[in-house]
Amino acid sequence: MKQIVFAMTILYATLLSADIERGKKVYEANCAQCHSIRMTGGLGRDFNLVSYTRTKEEIVDYIESPDRQYRKFGYNANAMPTLPLTGDEMDDVADFIDSLQPFKKWMVKKGS
Repeated sequence: MKQIVFAMTILYATLLSADIERGKKVYEANCAQCHSIRMTGGLGRDFNLVSYTRTKEEIVDYIESPDRQYRKFGYNANAMPTLPLTGDEMDDVADFIDSLQPFKKWMVKKGS
């Protein structure tokens, strides 16, 4: 039984990693021109900050329709184009962005 659980854990981790790796390729091909991941600047927000402040679902929503989401995200204007990505590519790049920061803003314990 332990071997089955171990094998399933390895398989699951491999599948998650594959999504992140595919997402990194989507990032490099479509996002890296404007968004950095090492705080090196760019027209768009650094994806480390996005990873810290947004859920994966919010990231996908913004990729799908930035022209309708920018105000919800606190921006005064929208500079991001609607990208010709498939649903799988959006999910993969959102997985990649989400993986950049293991700790999220909503995990911070509020003072009593």
